[in-house]
Amino acid sequence: MAPPQNRPGLSRTGFSKKAQFGLFTSYVAAISGAALGLVLLIVSLLNPTTFAFARNAAADAAEPAGQISATTRTGGKSVIDVISGYIEAGSKNARLREELAIARSRLVEAAAVESENRRLKALLGVRETDGKPVAAARLIGSTSASTRRFALISAGRRDGVREGQPVRSATGLVGRVLEAGNRTARVLLITDGASVVPVRRVKGDIAGFAQGQSDGTLVIRLIDLGINPLKKGDVLVTSGSGGLYRPNVPVATIANVTRDGGIARIISDPAASEFVVIEPIWQPITELRASDAPQAE
Repeated sequence: MAPPQNRPGLSRTGFSKKAQFGLFTSYVAAISGAALGLVLLIVSLLNPTTFAFARNAAADAAEPAGQISATTRTGGKSVIDVISGYIEAGSKNARLREELAIARSRLVEAAAVESENRRLKALLGVRETDGKPVAAARLIGSTSASTRRFALISAGRRDGVREGQPVRSATGLVGRVLEAGNRTARVLLITDGASVVPVRRVKGDIAGFAQGQSDGTLVIRLIDLGINPLKKGDVLVTSGSGGLYRPNVPVATIANVTRDGGIARIISDPAASEFVVIEPIWQPITELRASDAPQAE
């Protein structure tokens, strides 16, 4: 018995024709595209300006994307520039702050000298040391936890350093040499409780003493008791009294006013000073003129 011709799954004539037609169409499209591409290539080689309009249209279509890309690159570059500029500005600001502190110190010294000149300090028969530094040294250590305030410098007797010599930084007075070894010396800081520095106010010539409190501040005691003329922000410099510290070296600024003086903050912080200068002891010497000398009878 012959099988029926119309059973499902036995006849694929319709499907086969469709597949063959699709395959034929793909071949025709591929060959046509290749031929068109070849023609366009030949035309573009023979006449490059023929498809200029197409290139321009493509460029115009890609222009918004290009703008976005350029903006992104510019923004990224700006961020990098801002970060690098911030880092560079930080180092410049640190240098400027240091230069500003030194400039302020020089200004205080100049004002103190001007005030001293008004008082006609340079009297007849008085001469002073030339003030040339004995040595320059690095501040290699200082106490922080102890109640005493000392520092160690990298200069000693072989450099001309002796006990009692003042030590200062670029911004102001640091202390005086307490002990001098061969290569190093120990400095008594002005913030130590055993340190007493004769000072005066730059404006008004108010004299007093600055004694350390071992906490980074100084207590100011005035010589003339009565109405306290000190004000917050007043600058104090060495007065030269006693002959140890030369005059007009910046010492401290008044932070709080008390009944008979004030509490001052030091201008030259040893923790922020890398190098210091050791100066000779300033000692005024009064010379008698020949007319003042006793006459022999």
